[in-house]
Amino acid sequence: MGEIKLKEIPITKEKSKALQKEFREEILSLQNMLFSSDSKRVVAGNSDAFPLKHSFSEGIYVREMLMHKGSFVIGHIHRCTHTWFLLTGALIVTTERGTESYIAPCYVNAPEGAKRAIYAVEDTIFVNVHANPENSRDIDKLEREITAESFKEYDDWKKAADSKNNIKNK
Repeated sequence: MGEIKLKEIPITKEKSKALQKEFREEILSLQNMLFSSDSKRVVAGNSDAFPLKHSFSEGIYVREMLMHKGSFVIGHIHRCTHTWFLLTGALIVTTERGTESYIAPCYVNAPEGAKRAIYAVEDTIFVNVHANPENSRDIDKLEREITAESFKEYDDWKKAADSKNNIKNK
């Protein structure tokens, strides 16, 4: 059999922004639908269903989550790039950049501004590693620093951070 070559379709900046907006609306709609349900299977944050383990090293915050086969998580919007590790199991992860499957062991350098929908194909241990320059051990404070509650909050924070960096670099 011959090799199949797919035609590359150029995506303009405008089309990219439209796709990003569409993804953001759809993932927030799904999140709102889940949180407004009466299902006991829908939880927000740390719970027995998704136990979290927090650990620290100099300048590093590590957040480990156990996901059971068939479970589904919609993650926070992360302000900064970070690395996550899949230690055991298999996941399907959807972001505004597309959908990918991962089988442990592996790691991914996640981009800033990412909000992930994650499905556990198998029982999974999933670990996020974040910078923690102040060596804080206050989980609520770390979550406020690492994540944004909304895309608007993230976009505003990003614009301010970029502006601050531009002033520093002049």
